[in-house]
Amino acid sequence: MHAPASDGPLRAAAHAEGKPPTAVLARLLLGPFSDPSRPGTRHTLLAVCPSSKAVTRAALLAAQEAHTPLLYAATLNQVDRDGGYTGWTPGSLRDFVGDEADRLGVEVPVFLGLDHGGPWAKDAHANAELSPDAAMTEAKRSVTACIKAGYDLLHLDPAAGPPGAPSDSLPLDTLVDRTTTLLRHAEATRRESDRPPLAYEVGTDEARGGLQSADRVRTFLRRLHMALDAHGLPSPTFVVGNLGTRLDSDDLDADRARRFVAAAEESGTLVKGHYTDDVAPLSDYPLSGVGGANVGPGLSAVEAKAVRALAGLESRLGHDSRMVDTLRAAVVESGRWTKWLRTDEQGTAFTDLSPDRQRWLVNTGSRYVWTDPDVRAARTALYEHVAPYRDADTFVLWRLKTALLRYMHAFNLVGLADQLAEALPEDPS
Repeated sequence: MHAPASDGPLRAAAHAEGKPPTAVLARLLLGPFSDPSRPGTRHTLLAVCPSSKAVTRAALLAAQEAHTPLLYAATLNQVDRDGGYTGWTPGSLRDFVGDEADRLGVEVPVFLGLDHGGPWAKDAHANAELSPDAAMTEAKRSVTACIKAGYDLLHLDPAAGPPGAPSDSLPLDTLVDRTTTLLRHAEATRRESDRPPLAYEVGTDEARGGLQSADRVRTFLRRLHMALDAHGLPSPTFVVGNLGTRLDSDDLDADRARRFVAAAEESGTLVKGHYTDDVAPLSDYPLSGVGGANVGPGLSAVEAKAVRALAGLESRLGHDSRMVDTLRAAVVESGRWTKWLRTDEQGTAFTDLSPDRQRWLVNTGSRYVWTDPDVRAARTALYEHVAPYRDADTFVLWRLKTALLRYMHAFNLVGLADQLAEALPEDPS
């Protein structure tokens, strides 16, 4: 991917320091134009899961309008060597983002990142019941593909397990050993591929990772740093812990977040939150000192609701693409909605769930099926039916951009690209 115009100085400064651009950016989040002693002056970097073309494009538009750096965080289910459910490989995601940034005139820094890269993190691998060695080999191959595609940040998360694995927390030594194994592979691949320095994200919000207390985060980072130092490996930029958020909840434990931040700062690491979708109030993230936050499924719900609104207009115009029914059928057929059933819903048929739960599962699960041939055909017909009355693409992008700008404002990101330009040396060489 090309470097947008204002991305150049940041990458140039990082090159001069021999550091990853996203690591330099993370440092500047708390750097010369932030005062950690004053509430409200910190910044939380937004990471957007590229779950569809519309979401990915809207993120570029929102970042340009807000004048803020943008990070994409792609899971292996979304983007991988086999195309994932988006159809993108790491290389084709890079090309799409680069081409769209050019077409849309985006000039703010844009970075690509891997989210939850590790054994069994991909549904297909978990369902295939891979052995530990085979699962780690698959994870390494995916990490290699991301590095060769030019990703800037890799989240190395080895906490997932095979089907039926106990949900008890992994021993910290196991989490440290597996993380070190993945990072050693990534660094070896980076050097062999002659790629510039990479930034790393470690830890997990998953229950098996057990990073649910500040003491455990602190101990994990101390042990990990010892292991990385022993192998001459770089320190992580971000650490992920469980901040109390879940996909179906809007609760952030701000007190826990502050304790995590204090624990991570001892090793010079920023805390990154996951499952940030629809958390309220979002301003608690920068106020707590959280350095980054991921959003994804909630944006898929925004896209689904926008498409459903267009279907309502279509009906009033006397047409029927069967978009709503086709989307619902595709989500149910995918079976992936079962991942998000609550404990008391396990084993329940989709049609036996409450209407509200069915709609929620279809909205958030829409990301899995936007590339399904039947869904694509119905969406094309829908857009054609409403075309005399509304530009459907523009409407969906507007809904998504509005949602993204809400995060950017709350995370104190508006104008951050301009502040970065002022903070960076004019001639880092």
